This record gives sequence, structure tokens and C-alpha cells, in this order.
Amino acid sequence: MITKNELLTLSCVGLGSDLEGVCDHEGMAVFVPGALPGETVEAQIVKVFPRYAFAKLKQINTPSPQRVAPPCPVYEQCGGCSGQHMDYAATLEAKRSQVLELLTRVAGLSLSPEDVPPVLGAAEPWHCRNKTALPVGGTSSVPQLGFYRRRSHAIVPITDCMIAMNGIETVIRTVRGWMRDARVQPYQEETGKGVLRHVVVRTNRQGDVMVLLVSTKLQLPDTDGLVSRLQAKVPGFKALHLSVNQQRNNVILGNTSQKLWGEDAIYETLLGLTFEISPLSFFQVNPAQTERLYQRAIDFAALTPGDTVVDAYAGAGTIALCMAGQASRVLGIEIVPQAVESAKRNAERNGVSNAEFHVGAVEELLPRLVEDGLRPDVIVLDPPRKGVEPAVIEAVLKAKPRRVVYISCHVPTQARDMKLLCQGGYRFEACQPVDMFCYAGGVENVACLVQEEKE
Repeated sequence: MITKNELLTLSCVGLGSDLEGVCDHEGMAVFVPGALPGETVEAQIVKVFPRYAFAKLKQINTPSPQRVAPPCPVYEQCGGCSGQHMDYAATLEAKRSQVLELLTRVAGLSLSPEDVPPVLGAAEPWHCRNKTALPVGGTSSVPQLGFYRRRSHAIVPITDCMIAMNGIETVIRTVRGWMRDARVQPYQEETGKGVLRHVVVRTNRQGDVMVLLVSTKLQLPDTDGLVSRLQAKVPGFKALHLSVNQQRNNVILGNTSQKLWGEDAIYETLLGLTFEISPLSFFQVNPAQTERLYQRAIDFAALTPGDTVVDAYAGAGTIALCMAGQASRVLGIEIVPQAVESAKRNAERNGVSNAEFHVGAVEELLPRLVEDGLRPDVIVLDPPRKGVEPAVIEAVLKAKPRRVVYISCHVPTQARDMKLLCQGGYRFEACQPVDMFCYAGGVENVACLVQEEKE
């Protein structure tokens, strides 16, 4: 029986979903962040559950050849990354193994390793993320911006981030200076007191920078002074926005935002089309990898000129508009009104006239449209981490599209939903994992299901 604080010698046999080492001790799985397969390590037990335990790495007895020195100075404390201690190729292979395991175990598919191709890795895995949300802590005289420590909400202060696109270092330094001089009180999660909760930095490959302040109040001191500082210190600074969130929860953004200075949005180009990145809109965090992901989704859709496509969970219309040029009609469904307005502007900006966007929950609107006779040839599902609702599965099965293209950043729920679709008359044709979250545990996977009766 394993007990808390016990020091064990363990052999690492695999990697978990967050790239943590998986060790075996007398039939019980012990998760050890930082351990790599093939290594023998000394680890101290920190939490014990009936079927598994967590341990802290204390010493590496036999290092893996895949182990590298993490280049980030706060990697050991910060919870933003989980794979900097291993060779990048090793992270890709671990993610491929995750996808294969989940599609076989959860989706119930009979797959060989060859059925899941190698993960499409980034040509440059550093400085690739276009959005960084930094929690704020400390005091007004010594403010802190950073990331949460692993498995906690204690802030690890940072001065830069090797994963974020260039520009974040000067934003952090400038905001900290403004907070000190204007006596801006950081939000205290434990008490609910304080003002500034998060600083969200959004950028693009052209170097444009948007800063979004998330606060508990509509008015912040000396925002004009902050604008002047950002203009002077941050190359490419285009906009400062404010979002108010007064809720005592872990949600970062408020429901709305207002522009304090500058542009309404910044812009990014994907597959030859230009899209706006507004303060609250969802936009894939890695634009270079997004193009590869969307291109594979387009390939899987196998569109013909007369096809009707439904893009469920359409966001700002990026997938729908990228597919519109190869289809007759594209219909996007999105629950966030601001995102739908953004999608309409994106369509107009790119001269796309065969795309329409509707506000509504997919689980409510898609069944109604199908009930009214909508029969798309292709349905694209790109839901949040929780996957799709049962009503969406039922609507897809009733609509009987020729193909379902399912994009997911959380393969466990994707696999769960794919099992239901396969039970309803579809079969798995192909998938492609894409590394959107370099040196982190997540993996994006796009899968194609085809209707048995139509193939």
C-alpha cells in the first residue's frame, strides 16, 4: 500500500495526457511529472487515490536519451508547459500514442498504429502562440504577472514566455510599471477583493499587438497613461480593451468588452483569407499550425461544387469561410453573438457571398434546422473541450451527411462522440493529429467519418 510522503524507486513506462511520466508500482499507476519512459527515478508520493497516485520527482537515476535541459528559467515551477524537458520529437510521438489509445479504447475502433499518422509538428515550436492570458497577483507596489503553478492557483511571476509570440515581454514590463505608478490593486482570488484580474495579450504573425485588461471595475486609473506607455514600449501595439468580470469563478473573460484605445481588432491571414481577431473571439492559438489543420479538414471534407456544408461551433467563421470556395452553400452556427458578427464581417472582407451565420446553441438550432429539412452534404464539428451534446449527435444522424469532419482539442470527448456516430451508421475513414500546443500536453485531432449508406 502506497502512503503519502513515501519515497519510492520507480521505472517510468509511458507518458500520460499531460506528458507526465507514468510509472508502475505493484500494479498501481503512479504519475510523476518530469519522468520519461525508460528512466528509473526517485519520487515522493504527494497524493494517493484508490487506483493511482501522484508523486514528485526527486532524482533521476538513469536519464533517457530523449531528455533535454528545459530552456525556460521557470519551467520547473510554471504550469504553462509540461514537455520542455524532452526532445520535441518525443512530445509528438507521445501525442500520437494518446490519439491511437483513445480512438481504440474509447471510440472502440479497431486501429493499427499505421491508422494514426505522425503528428504534424510545428516547423518552429517556440514563440508560436498568438494568445497569452496572464493572471495578475502580488500587490500594487509589487505586482506579478505570470502563469499558475502546476495544480494550483499560485502565480509564478514571469518576465517573458518562450511559447508566446514576440512582444509579450514588453507588455508585461509596461503593465507592471503602470500598476505600480497608478496603484492598481491586483485581484485576490481568495477574498474577491482587488481590481485587475488578468492581462490577455493577442498578437499575429505581422507583429500587431492587442492588450485586453480583465478587471472587476469598469473604470481603471490612468488608462491614458498606460496607452502612452504601451505606444512607447511595445512595437506593433494596436489596441487596448477592457473586459469586466465580477464573478467569483475561474472564467477569465467577462461577457463583453469595450475599447479604451486603438483598433477594434487585429487581423490574421489563414489559407489566403483575412480574419479579424477581436478581444473576446475564439481564434486558434497557433496560426501556422491552424493552416495545416484547416487544410487537412478541407481535404477530409472532399467537397464538390454543389455541396452544402454546416460548420457547427463556427466561432468567427474561419473554417466555414475557408471551405466556402469549394462548396455551394456554407452555414455556420455559433452561440456567441459577437463571434457571429465577426464571422459576417470576415465574409464581407473576403468577398464570400455563399456563407451565412446564425446565432444559437448548436444543440438547439441544428436539430431545428434538420427538422425543417436541412440536409447538408458535410457537417464540420469543432466543439469546445466538453464535446458535442447528445442532441447534436441525433441531429447529425438524422441529417445523414455524406461526411462528418470532427475537429477537437480534447480527444477523449471526440472519441466518445465518434463511437456514437459510428453506432449510428458512420465509419471511421482517417484522422490527422496536429500539434497546436507545442511543449504542452494537448493535441488537436481532425477525424473524418463517412456515411456507410452513401459510400
